Amino acid sequence: MSAERTTSLPLAGAASRTAPHDATPGATQAAPGSLPIAETFVSVQGEGRLAGVPSWFVRTSGCNLRCAWCDTPYASWRPEGSARTIDDLVREARASGVRHAVVTGGEPMIFEPIAALCAALRDAGLHVTIETAGTVWRGVHADLMSISPKLANSTPAPEQGGAWAQRHEARRIDLDALQRLIDAHPERQLKFVVAAPTDLAEIEALLARLHNWRNEDVLLMPEGVTPEALAARAWVVEACVERGWRYCPRLHIELFGNTRGT
Repeated sequence: MSAERTTSLPLAGAASRTAPHDATPGATQAAPGSLPIAETFVSVQGEGRLAGVPSWFVRTSGCNLRCAWCDTPYASWRPEGSARTIDDLVREARASGVRHAVVTGGEPMIFEPIAALCAALRDAGLHVTIETAGTVWRGVHADLMSISPKLANSTPAPEQGGAWAQRHEARRIDLDALQRLIDAHPERQLKFVVAAPTDLAEIEALLARLHNWRNEDVLLMPEGVTPEALAARAWVVEACVERGWRYCPRLHIELFGNTRGT
């Protein structure tokens, strides 16, 4: 079981000066030197190259996108949490007893203090993974930059997303931010959530517009929040074998189901 710290106060993020993407219009910003945090917990990394590694997770609250299938709506569609200082977060990370930290969201890169948090985690001796949609460039330390560009399958229908449907579609791909993240972080992964074989052509078209990536950087992760849904994705394995990409399981779903704090 994981140890989790959560709060239920409504709180959404805000964008930084260098990353002008609103998280939730009209939301209250965290004070300088602090971040809006939805939850922290210890578990095993469920996705990507470090799947299975015991890790301390910190989830920022607030996002500049609204994915239709988002499995953490409490950090995006309906952000909640409280402001916590960087010093407090680093103390908790050090006390967790694990050596890997995962900075996730929401979208952590919209918050200017995220750079200070990642630097402090590094200085505390932790390996730092940042999980981002790649829509915002910011100079930050990351031992692994986990970039998850959002495909068209992520855009909510107008009846689901309202004004956010158009806003999400306009923001979900930022080629300049993606390329700068790729260039700045040789230790990286490009993780795509796929729902149907038609997504493959969209991925290939996007990769053709980027450079300096390797086939082994590309991970395909089936969309789904139940083991049964994920099992019905044999075509994803075939696509990875054909292209030299990697299949990305969702270990936390297999172990815990779609459970918060895992």
